[in-house]
Amino acid sequence: MIVEDFPDLMLTIAAEREPEAIMNAMVRGIAQFRDVVLSRVWIIAPGDICAECPMRPECPDQTRCLHLCASAGNPADPERNYSKTTGRFRRFPIGVRKIGQVAATGKSLIFTEVKPESEWVSDPGWIVEEDVQTVAAQPLIYSGEVLGVLAVFDRKRLNEAEFRWLRIFADHGAIALANARAFEQIEELRRKLEEENEYLREEVESGTSSEIVGSSPALRHVLDQISLVGPTDATVLIQGESGSGKELVARAIHECSSRKGRPMVKVNCGAIPETLFESEFFGHVRGSFTGALRDRMGRFETADGGTLFLDEVSEIPLALQPKLLRVLQEGTFERVGEERARKVSVRVVAATNRDLRREAEAGRFRSDLYFRLSVFPIFVPPLRDRREDIPTLAQNFADASCRKLKRRPLKLTPSDTQRLQSYDWPGNVRELQHVIERAAILSKGRSVELGSLEAHSDCPNAGSRANYYA
Repeated sequence: MIVEDFPDLMLTIAAEREPEAIMNAMVRGIAQFRDVVLSRVWIIAPGDICAECPMRPECPDQTRCLHLCASAGNPADPERNYSKTTGRFRRFPIGVRKIGQVAATGKSLIFTEVKPESEWVSDPGWIVEEDVQTVAAQPLIYSGEVLGVLAVFDRKRLNEAEFRWLRIFADHGAIALANARAFEQIEELRRKLEEENEYLREEVESGTSSEIVGSSPALRHVLDQISLVGPTDATVLIQGESGSGKELVARAIHECSSRKGRPMVKVNCGAIPETLFESEFFGHVRGSFTGALRDRMGRFETADGGTLFLDEVSEIPLALQPKLLRVLQEGTFERVGEERARKVSVRVVAATNRDLRREAEAGRFRSDLYFRLSVFPIFVPPLRDRREDIPTLAQNFADASCRKLKRRPLKLTPSDTQRLQSYDWPGNVRELQHVIERAAILSKGRSVELGSLEAHSDCPNAGSRANYYA
């Protein structure tokens, strides 16, 4: 090695901002010295391939280990590729063998007269073939924490000055890695804030009311269930006809939980193209597919610490359902194009207007996912089954419409109320809201002009009961 070249190598590392680029710059910089056989960087990370790892019999703890992240060298055989990060030593148990001991103790090591017959040598044939004279390893330490290990296999005997520069180089690399990780975390937090702000902006612009209006026995039963399950973290499956107010129930559950200080993120599963489901749920990394121009967090990450509302959950493709089941059971997932497992704490509330049990029995929905989602089922009754709530609901909608239209208040007459209560409302509360809003637009006096309810119906089968199970 030429010690005068180390400052230039450190400047090269300092120019990088991504951990992978920094580690590759480190090993390639050292490998530019022609006597270097192999240069490698292992980083401490959670255990991930324990089932097939060749080092598992020697591993005392599968929770974390050394991951081979960068490799470069000058093989005697030009057909060999020393840039691969696969092979027998792609994972190293911490505290095991020389490399693992460096990670465990944070102490450097150097052997300048390597003997193939030495007990610690794993591959004597390779040592002879490459004429390795020196094995040196430096811990990558930042703020007292060992991040990983830098190892060098050299055909020359490193002198004291070269080994000292290798120590300085390792310290510089550790600082660069720590800074890159900090940049990544800051960037991820920035993107998460952007995602949350965008979601909250959509919620404000939608003008959706979170108030559940009514005092009928059927609605009081729903409110009692909300008060029971809301303070827990149990998964809830809300069932009911379209327009019956399932989202309001989901919001009420979130608002009476310990997560109310975090957002409730809504995903309309029926509006997502099948090819984009996984990215929408779990996010993706740059370059993972055509059009993935930057890293993007999914809805699960956006809802971390809060509630994720899966509306129209029956529309989730069968192929994605095992991954959804995994994140519900384990709280872990991977972004599209990424191998690193991410952990989240999300309370899931799902909603459907279908009989999900029958969907599972017919093979259109996974039964194990159904049972995981329906820990606490809540049925939201249709509006025709709580007609006594209609006058209050209608007047609330009239007041809201007048505020929105900047008109003086309108009052429902007894005959209006009777007409509204005698109608079957196949479109449920949503239909009632739209009818009242249209009536407010058409009204010129102080009373509401309802017109023909059937003519204004949102439902193609107006006047008949919706096809739904009880």
